[in-house]
Parts: sequence; structure tokens; C-alpha cells
Amino acid sequence: MDRLTEMEAFATVVDQGGFTDAAKKMGISKSAVSKHVSSLEARLGARLLNRTTRRVSPTEIGLAYYDRARRVLNDAGEADALVTSMQSAPSGLLRISVATDFGVNHLSPVLGEFLQEFPDITVNMVLNNRFVELISEGFDLAIRIGELEDSTLRARKLTDTSKRMVGSPDYFRKFGRPEKIDELNDHKLLHYSNQSNGSVWKLTAPSGEKRQVRTAGWLSVNDGQSLLNAAISGLGIAYLPSFLYAEALKDGLVEEAMPELPADRQGIYAVYPPGRFTQPKVRAFIDFLVHAFADKGPDNW
Repeated sequence: MDRLTEMEAFATVVDQGGFTDAAKKMGISKSAVSKHVSSLEARLGARLLNRTTRRVSPTEIGLAYYDRARRVLNDAGEADALVTSMQSAPSGLLRISVATDFGVNHLSPVLGEFLQEFPDITVNMVLNNRFVELISEGFDLAIRIGELEDSTLRARKLTDTSKRMVGSPDYFRKFGRPEKIDELNDHKLLHYSNQSNGSVWKLTAPSGEKRQVRTAGWLSVNDGQSLLNAAISGLGIAYLPSFLYAEALKDGLVEEAMPELPADRQGIYAVYPPGRFTQPKVRAFIDFLVHAFADKGPDNW
């Protein structure tokens, strides 16, 4: 007889407290359940159940075997569910959290292609600049940039971006270009107002030394595109990711403030809740993003 079927019959008898209810649960005859259990006991050479006219209960050996058997059966059930899930067509509502800058400039433009490829998926994309709790807030996936905090979330890297200081040619003509990190204190600096570390730029000197610059200045904004617009307008120097400034740099609207400094490279990741298998809609979207950004970053945007 099939070993897994024997284990299932025995475990169901224990769960249901008898052969009659176990037979109903499994959808087979009572005699078939009894035959499976008897075959299991004969193969193991041990009595697993105490049988009386009123009740059936596991022996001490039977109880120990039940714990292991139930784990095996649960794993087998999850394996079946995994195969079914992986073969099913991606569908349903996909809730995504993404930082406004990246969402507007790079995720929104590719969503149409994704939805055409997977018409049974609907997307709810939430743009914000705060750290969301995926599970408690009901998100299937988030796009995060920079060093990932320790967590139980799973992550897949999509690409890289680099961060550099940029300003307009007009600004540098008027105020000069900083030659040393310390000279940034004499310039008009533009910074994000919602960063967890406050108004601090973390820079790397040509020597490799890590430096921190407090970026008090004319303008604080919680939106990177607004900072780029301010830099283009000549209001000061902004420290931005390449996915924001790359086009403006190519068009000559901004220039690097200190090109000799090493760029700060940051990863861009898709993060999603843990689990033994990934929902088809989530897996489909991540695979799509990996393909969509395959030729992007760190400076090629």
C-alpha cells in the first residue's frame, strides 16, 4: 500500500477520534481506513492505536509517530499547493508601495505594459515617502532604495542607483564650485525634509574617508523632483539619486558639484512578505521589473 496514504489514514483516525469519522473525512469506507492502519502497524512492527468498543486513541508510540506523520502530511499538502499556485495564472489585486520619486519617474511608465501582459491583475500603487509595514498595512510588495533594514521580508534586487551632488551651470558661475567637502558649508544646499537621519549628507572623500555634512540651506522639501527642479533653477546644490538627475545631467541642465568624489551606490529592491512560496501575481510583477530594469542603473537612466 501507499505509505503516504497509510500515514494519512492513521493521522485522520487520531484527529477524528475513530474509524467511522475518519472514513467520512477521507471519503472512503471504514474497512479501507482500517486496512490502511493495520498495514502501517504491520510494516512498522508496532501497535499505534488502542482500540476499544467506545473509543480509539493513540498509544505512546503512536502519539510520537503521529507528530512526525502530521508534519510530513502538512509538508506534502504545501508541496501540492505550491505546484498548483505556480501553474495558476497570475490574477487579483496587487498592492504596491513605492517612494514618490521612483514611482512617478520609473515605475508608472512601465505599468501599462505589465497590465497588458497580465490582464487578470489589477494594481493599486501607493506613492509615499514613508516606511510602510507591508503585512499589517496590507501591501503585497514594496520598492525600497538603499541599505535594507534587518527584517523577515524577502528581497530581490532590481538594479542600482548612484547618488551625487548636482547644481545648475548658472549656480556654479555665480557661486563657484566646491573643491573640498568642508567648502560645502559655504554653499546653498538643498535637502530632503523627511530623511530619518535629518539634514545630513553622507559623503565619501577621495581618500575613502566617510564624511557627514549637515545640509542646512535655503530649501527643504519632502520630494526629490522638487529638489531637482530647485537645483535646475539655480537655487543651490542637491544630493540626489541618478534615476532623478540623469536626464537633466545629460541635457546640461545640471552638472556634478564635485565629480572627483566617489558616488554613493545604492541598491533598488523589491521586498515582499516571507513564505514558502510566492503568490503568482507577486512573482509575475517582480520578474517583470527585473526585466524592465535590466539595462538601467547605476547611472544609465
